[in-house]
Amino acid sequence: MTFSAVMEHVAQGFEAAGALALVVGLLWSLLVAVRVWREQGGRRAYRALRETFGGVLLLGLEILVAADLIRTVAVTPTLNSVAVLGLIVLIRTFLSFSLQVEIDGVPPWRRAAASGLSTIAHAAQANRTGGRADQQR
Repeated sequence: MTFSAVMEHVAQGFEAAGALALVVGLLWSLLVAVRVWREQGGRRAYRALRETFGGVLLLGLEILVAADLIRTVAVTPTLNSVAVLGLIVLIRTFLSFSLQVEIDGVPPWRRAAASGLSTIAHAAQANRTGGRADQQR
């Protein structure tokens, strides 16, 4: 068995793992959403489903990019296949970026403002003002 044949099988394994991650992740996301729906209601369940499945989509995209990378570099390292890989990575990067913004609610360069101490301070302010963080005392 040649090196290219082995790498083709490895790439197929990554593709199978990516597809499996998406299917199992969808089922897991639905289970999480049903549990949240029973405990907290529909709006929070929808949010839990979006956040959980968004993370699954990000993971699946990363695994599929790895499969494309292996196939392009190890199996068919031609200029045409590298150009196709570049386009695929560009599209998947845009999708990953869009999903991350959708999950977090802010672009990456604003993430620090929406996490950590600022979130704790915002929650504490909301608690002091009866649920409205923007309300002045």
